[in-house]
Amino acid sequence: MPLGDHLRELRRRLMLAAAGILVGAVGGWFLYEPLFEEMVAPLEAIGSLNFTTVGQAFDLRIQVAIFLGLFLTSPWWIGQLWMFVTPGLTRKERVYSISFILAGAALFVGGGALAWWVLPHAVQILTSFTPTQALNLLDARTYFAFFMRVILVFGIAFLLPLAMVGLNFLGVVSGRTYLKAWRWAVLAAFAFTAIANPLPDAWSMVIMGGAISLLFFLAVGICFVRDRQVARRRAAHDAALGI
Repeated sequence: MPLGDHLRELRRRLMLAAAGILVGAVGGWFLYEPLFEEMVAPLEAIGSLNFTTVGQAFDLRIQVAIFLGLFLTSPWWIGQLWMFVTPGLTRKERVYSISFILAGAALFVGGGALAWWVLPHAVQILTSFTPTQALNLLDARTYFAFFMRVILVFGIAFLLPLAMVGLNFLGVVSGRTYLKAWRWAVLAAFAFTAIANPLPDAWSMVIMGGAISLLFFLAVGICFVRDRQVARRRAAHDAALGI
């Protein structure tokens, strides 16, 4: 496709992805109340949220609704991005695409779920340093931004193995190339969790860094299987041509 057609296709895919997230945000609007209760549960015994302006509660509900829409519609917008990267698919490749979309959604939600599991402990530990003479009156916008940022960051981080496998299926990077860089990959995984992990203890960093490293090696294994399949097909093709 010419560059102009590629740009128009990208705009179309982004608009479809945004429309899906908007529809999901409508559902997120109605899920706000139970989510709010879960997010403020760690504060029940140690503090409370403070809404500093008249319209802050309304603005916060919209932000959380959009955030929920991003998670609820992850199969849709991940699929739109994937279909832009791999146009003109054959029937077999469409099966691969569906698998990629489902795997991407599962990884994105899985990364967010792991962060969700860590966050209540993080809130309790971090607020435990408050002096006994002081009170924890947390700004609602800051508190929810902290929650959503950590969940989103880990959700995106868990998509890295999917991107690795995608590049391998497109013939850009081989599994052997990935394996050669395993030391740097593990170092990057633990450095990332050391920065993004809200907890100050080492055990949570080990758990989250280990999970990302495990996904890296799982992706490498899938790439090696794919490389062997391609090599066997190429050898059979060469043999049929008498090479």
